[in-house]
Amino acid sequence: MHILTVAYGQPTDPAAFNAHYESTHLPLAQQVPGVRNLRALRGASLDDSPAPYHLVVELTFDSLEDLNAGLSSPQGQAAAGDVANFADGGATLFIQHD
Repeated sequence: MHILTVAYGQPTDPAAFNAHYESTHLPLAQQVPGVRNLRALRGASLDDSPAPYHLVVELTFDSLEDLNAGLSSPQGQAAAGDVANFADGGATLFIQHD
């Protein structure tokens, strides 16, 4: 199992980020071939300080080959290309595996 984690930095307009993510980006991400599970979690901190990330998304794939194929697919490219349309706080990607 391989997990692609996307950590979205704090946007200048959280409401606009959320609206675009839910109405446009999430449907694109759900169409990426090979995704077995998609989980989105809101950022939080242990104290009253701002969280470093607004949203952290995990996309689970069966293998690294499936992950790479999904990201290289037209659907994966469409999702990747959409990030600039709403994530003005940046996006950091991590890959984990078991």
